[in-house]
Amino acid sequence: MNPNAEEVRKKYMANPPEGMTSRDIHDMSEDELLDIDYFLNDDDLDYEFVEVGFYIF
Repeated sequence: MNPNAEEVRKKYMANPPEGMTSRDIHDMSEDELLDIDYFLNDDDLDYEFVEVGFYIF
């Protein structure tokens, strides 16, 4: 089992996303867990690739 998936499973079982239960999280596959984690944290990941600055075109 992927160690990242186990960390994500523990994280979301302790505090499930809205509309889900701990049991839903428990029954998810590794791929589903990693997908939901990516979806819920997508905004956080996009920021590191954005160049901050002022541009005149």
